[in-house]
Amino acid sequence: MNYQKILAVIDPETDQQKSLSRAVEIAHINRANVTAMLTIYDLSYEMTSMLSSDERENMRQAVIEDRTDWLVNLIEDQFANVTITIDVKVVWHNRPYESIIYEVLDQGFDLIVKGTKQHDNLKSIIFTPTDWHLMRKAPIPVLLVKDHAWPRHGEIIAAVNVGVDMEEHVSLNHLITKQALHFAHLLSSNVHLVNSYPGTPANIVIEIPEFNPASYDEASKAHHLETMNEHAQRHNIDKNNCHVEIGLPEDVIPKYAEELDAELVVLGTIGRSGISAALIGNTAEHVIDKLNCDVLAIKPQGFDCPIKV
Repeated sequence: MNYQKILAVIDPETDQQKSLSRAVEIAHINRANVTAMLTIYDLSYEMTSMLSSDERENMRQAVIEDRTDWLVNLIEDQFANVTITIDVKVVWHNRPYESIIYEVLDQGFDLIVKGTKQHDNLKSIIFTPTDWHLMRKAPIPVLLVKDHAWPRHGEIIAAVNVGVDMEEHVSLNHLITKQALHFAHLLSSNVHLVNSYPGTPANIVIEIPEFNPASYDEASKAHHLETMNEHAQRHNIDKNNCHVEIGLPEDVIPKYAEELDAELVVLGTIGRSGISAALIGNTAEHVIDKLNCDVLAIKPQGFDCPIKV
């Protein structure tokens, strides 16, 4: 968890590289290494049938060299005073997320940092297809950053699911909390645990007239509070920083992120494929879509990356 090899994803459309700024910030505290990676692709170079494969390769190589010079100059201009080494990698690939994951698997990176895009008219963040693919498929934590400073003594949210005793969820809760505590240590910040739980299923009330939804909700809340307190004690988190509320995760977590003015929300993405992804993965994605702060998306232990070298 003590990130030593950080991969910063470069945005080719701007000179302000917030991913690289954040990666350098983390690397400076952690004494880590940073690689700035840019993926480029132009279909017109592939479609030129009049050229031989060697000529097309030479054209691609010329573009790569041009963008490498641009990136090296950008780093020299904007990060001349940093004390860490920033390596540069420019690759030609038509699927940026695949090239990023290939690089992670090949070079053993332990954190991906990528900038998010801001909506022009609204203050909300837009997550691109590359963002979603990385969150679903990357085998290491993915930090999506927006354009703001990380102040000291800010607030960090660990979005946990403590009411479920499935081993996969329990271990993921601990992983999420440890990641949040790690960033809290880096930034001298506070960690808040946020957990939502569902209310009485409507069909039970209809099918069983004598069923008491109020007592069911009370019992459910008591159970979640108890397991939340146990989880908080295990990680030495103040019970005043534990928040348990009835509702959907995509409503409760963004609500607390806004109330606390959180700098970062740490959450788990199961990243499965098929039907279970539709049920589990979408919950995380609905939450992420409503957040307007940095997001750290992590996978459970034993996650099987669908992309192989």
